[in-house]
Amino acid sequence: QVHVVESGGGLVQPGGSLRLSCAVSGSILSIYVMAWYRQAPEKRRELVASTTSGGITHHADSVKGRFAISKDSAKNTVYLQMNSLKPEDTAVYYCFIRGNPQNYWGQGTQVTVSS
Repeated sequence: QVHVVESGGGLVQPGGSLRLSCAVSGSILSIYVMAWYRQAPEKRRELVASTTSGGITHHADSVKGRFAISKDSAKNTVYLQMNSLKPEDTAVYYCFIRGNPQNYWGQGTQVTVSS
């Protein structure tokens, strides 16, 4: 069994920072991609950032220069450092793992940016 657990969400004022973490544990054979998605109320889930096993990263245009994805492969953990947060960043953030034997989603962590 594989567990994907996010942490680090919360309430922050505009311009503030948060760091999300996602830890993968259990019987996962390989991890190919680790990614963060988000879903705001009444909107579609969208890709925020991703990183491959080879270290290639991608960030959505809406977060470039403000968010940074990183990982600790030894710990099977991926992070999302979020700076200069805006109210439009408010959403549930989900960790996604493309791996072997299958893909996995975390349960989500709420990020609210509000004064």
